[in-house]
Amino acid sequence: MQDILIVGAGVIGGSIARELSKYDLNVVVLDKETDVANGTTKANSAIVHAGYDATEGTLMAKYNALGNAMFDKLSEELDFPFKRIGSLVVANSEEEREHIEELLQRGIENKIPGVRIIEKDELKKVEPKINEDAVAALLAPTGGIVGPWEMTIALMENAVDNGVKLDLNTEVLDIEKIEGGYRVITNQRNYETRCIINASGVYADKIHGMVAEETFKITPRRGQYFVLDKTQGELVNHVIFQCPTKLGKGVLVTPTVHGNVLAGPDAEDLSDRENLATTAERLDFVREHALKSIKELNFREGIRNFAGLRAQPSTNDFIVEEVEGAKGFIDVAGIKSPGLSSAPAIAADVAEIAKKILGDVELNKEFKPNRKKHYEFITESSEKKAELIAQDNRYGNMICRCENITEGEIVDSIHRNVGATTVDGVKKRCRPGMGRCQGGFCGPRIQEILARELGKSLEEIVLDKADSYILTGETKK
Repeated sequence: MQDILIVGAGVIGGSIARELSKYDLNVVVLDKETDVANGTTKANSAIVHAGYDATEGTLMAKYNALGNAMFDKLSEELDFPFKRIGSLVVANSEEEREHIEELLQRGIENKIPGVRIIEKDELKKVEPKINEDAVAALLAPTGGIVGPWEMTIALMENAVDNGVKLDLNTEVLDIEKIEGGYRVITNQRNYETRCIINASGVYADKIHGMVAEETFKITPRRGQYFVLDKTQGELVNHVIFQCPTKLGKGVLVTPTVHGNVLAGPDAEDLSDRENLATTAERLDFVREHALKSIKELNFREGIRNFAGLRAQPSTNDFIVEEVEGAKGFIDVAGIKSPGLSSAPAIAADVAEIAKKILGDVELNKEFKPNRKKHYEFITESSEKKAELIAQDNRYGNMICRCENITEGEIVDSIHRNVGATTVDGVKKRCRPGMGRCQGGFCGPRIQEILARELGKSLEEIVLDKADSYILTGETKK
């Protein structure tokens, strides 16, 4: 019997798994997808919020402020991209100034360091391309940007290094109460566990309903985005938010950790928990509103559109608790924005709840806090490049010319303990296909490398999901 079973391998499940790996526990993580970080974690704004926005006294306010402060140490230990570039909420009128003054007060109540209002002159100095109508902005210097899937992969790699087991392609079908815990029935096999942690994103209410009466409802809220080429990267220095209007909350414009610009999202409530389609109408909305922040953004330099689903809870706050009447079952649900920012702090609290349930939990005396280094070849020194090529000459073979990714990096991403098995899995780990051509040139080579390294045929290599085939067979013998 497992001590703990975690349902969901997104940033929340990964954060909890890594936190629990600090203890002497048998932990398994299940996810129905082919890879970690394939749900909300894969498609979001990649923002580490400062914490001024959430209402004082909510779990969102508590965990955002605590989580934000944990990112520096975490990114150093686990080697994932994170930058504190600061965020701005821009007021384009004196009426909107009242809103940023309210946010300032909320930030002070939430004990967010350094928040202040800057006037137009200072705003133009720190953000030269800002809309000329801007009159002031709320500056939050602790705001940042992160690689959300790189972070999750790093968390899970480190958790597995420290004894956690990860089972992908494993969908939870039902949960039964048994003596001393639960039996979890999946499409692969059955598991028995003393404790379950429900970190299943937009499906959290469904998993909850397998053991208890409904106490909350999750609504999938779709948001659509533009990714702009690195040619636009110098136009934006901070995460730029707009003040909400009577027509709704404005879209954000932000740099990414890899030098692109992200614009979005809109907000659209759906019933379909798998609907990741983009639409011309909603993308037009995003484009129109993004230009209100930075008029010089050139959307002809767009290289990708995408949509993500966030879990909007009926409670309008995070749900982090042991379920009443279901001892040993912990809900970690409704983790919408600022969920990514809050993930490390949520994980710490969930670990404490689990320890109280299990009792007499010992520390893992062999816990290793650091993840194996991932080398980004193009950014290394000349000496390090020569060393890597001497160790493995595949580091000298450039596969993705847009992002300058080598065969050595791709092979490394496949053979790690939470290694890539799909084309998108490689893309998330070391970025081939993330550039201007979006895999038009390197995609077939990545497929060939995956087939070779995994001992599979080309037809067995999928894009992302289990049924997302690329090739069906040869056209000529």
